[in-house]
Amino acid sequence: MSHISSKSSYKLLEERLNRLPQGAPASETLYKILAILFSEKEAALVAQLPIKPFTARKAAAIWHMSEAEAAKILNGLASRCILLDYQNKGKTSYMLPPPMAGFLEFSMMRTRHDIDQHLLAELFYQYMNVEEDFIKELFFSTETRLGRVFVNESVLEAGNAVHILNFERASHIIRTAKHIGVSMCYCRHKMEHMGKSCDAPIDDICMSFGNVADSLIRHQHARRVDASECLELLHKAYDYNLVQCGENVRNHVSFICNCCGCCCEALVAARKFGSLHPVETTGFLPALNADACIGCGKCEKVCQVDVIEMQETAGKKLPVIDEDLCLGCGLCARSCPTKSLSLKKTGKKIITPVNSIHRVVLMAIEKGMLQELIFDNKALYSHRAMAAILSAILKLPNSKKNQARQQMKSVYLDKLIERDKM
Repeated sequence: MSHISSKSSYKLLEERLNRLPQGAPASETLYKILAILFSEKEAALVAQLPIKPFTARKAAAIWHMSEAEAAKILNGLASRCILLDYQNKGKTSYMLPPPMAGFLEFSMMRTRHDIDQHLLAELFYQYMNVEEDFIKELFFSTETRLGRVFVNESVLEAGNAVHILNFERASHIIRTAKHIGVSMCYCRHKMEHMGKSCDAPIDDICMSFGNVADSLIRHQHARRVDASECLELLHKAYDYNLVQCGENVRNHVSFICNCCGCCCEALVAARKFGSLHPVETTGFLPALNADACIGCGKCEKVCQVDVIEMQETAGKKLPVIDEDLCLGCGLCARSCPTKSLSLKKTGKKIITPVNSIHRVVLMAIEKGMLQELIFDNKALYSHRAMAAILSAILKLPNSKKNQARQQMKSVYLDKLIERDKM
């Protein structure tokens, strides 16, 4: 009977996770992961929480307990970074982040002794690298991508730096962030437990920003650094030929990962399913000056997604680049000793969501889940949260607005969209 009860709690939690575009497909492996991270009681409680940020008072009303009791539970979950907590004008709000980028990663972003991280790593590997449904859902279920690649800026300094916008620069994200935290790389930590890690840095290399960073720092899942130190770590990542993959938004980027092609989820997916484009590319492609190339093959060796192959051409070995799969990161150009490779703008139009709300709204529309954002039956949205969602909808292209209208069947939304056209 206890097994049925336990499964029921974790099933409810799984259903709660899947009310947002970045969900977690059900499997026995997922339930085992959730059982490590959540007690049965915690799973049942978290399954009832709103999608939007909420206070201890709101949780107490949902859980039918005192505010003090609710705060104790919420703070315990936040201390393990299952929930994120935000401080604003002396008030604390909480939010359940998505599984990824979210609480699954947070569980491996430092060495911990309160959970079995070796078993957790094995379960993550089974769930993400063997079963693959989670990875396919995470990276391929919507047209709007969760992550995007940042170009290696050292390559642009000598030439076409004028063609890159501020939000496309990792250095700009770092310099303008209010809070910066650095943590252990979840991906390489997982692979270390599996005996499959590489020699790329594992400590202080995963970067988080803003409110997410502040919460991780306060609960010792990240170390606070200033912009100067973070820029040094960025250049360390450049030296190890790592690719910068961050949140696919223009403003208030919450994370930048420094990724290798053997361990990191996004690049492993790019190597395995490259034609499906798991992350948004930079809009640059390498161009070859064949006369200057000496055929050393360094570009082929540093490519983290294996899209460069040295081939014999007219008695000379030259790199052949699969442009359909190239991320445009610039590692190949950076490694070229003769500068025979350089980055050129592709002219491809890349639409980057304004912020996290804009991205989530787009992804929800594309998955037919917009109603989950608008109507949360656990708690009514505040005017501010509702305004943010509606504002994001009104900024969408007409095709997306029409999808939103069809999903919502709302006279109010119809009138807002029609008025916005005037």
